[in-house]
Amino acid sequence: MDVVILIGRILFSALFLGSAVGHLTQTAGMAEYAKSRGVPAASAAVIGSGILMILGGLSVLLGVWADLGALLLVVFLVPTAVLMHAFWSETDAQSKQMEQIQFMKDMALAGAALMVFAFVAGTEDLGLMITDPLFSF
Repeated sequence: MDVVILIGRILFSALFLGSAVGHLTQTAGMAEYAKSRGVPAASAAVIGSGILMILGGLSVLLGVWADLGALLLVVFLVPTAVLMHAFWSETDAQSKQMEQIQFMKDMALAGAALMVFAFVAGTEDLGLMITDPLFSF
């Protein structure tokens, strides 16, 4: 089972690490898009979100306080869903549908990150982790 959990952590983290690279290497373009969506301090938000994704993604991937890493991903995902994918304010039907899909994807990933948090913080034998959880219950 340890290998299956490791594969899940790799697959889950890959999305965030790949996106983080884009945030930190294409900051200007992403900041312009974020600004067009009404995000305040768009450049700082793009850099900050890239850092959250790197820290959270590496933490979950490597098993270094993976519970904290999962929470960092939630901190990235929920505001991103609300600020960047506000489908309720779209007037064009196709744009509304696309933004709703993106909103739901981000919220589903936030739910998965919360499950990773609960799993890591609430499981005794995690196997294939570098550190124990930071939180426990």
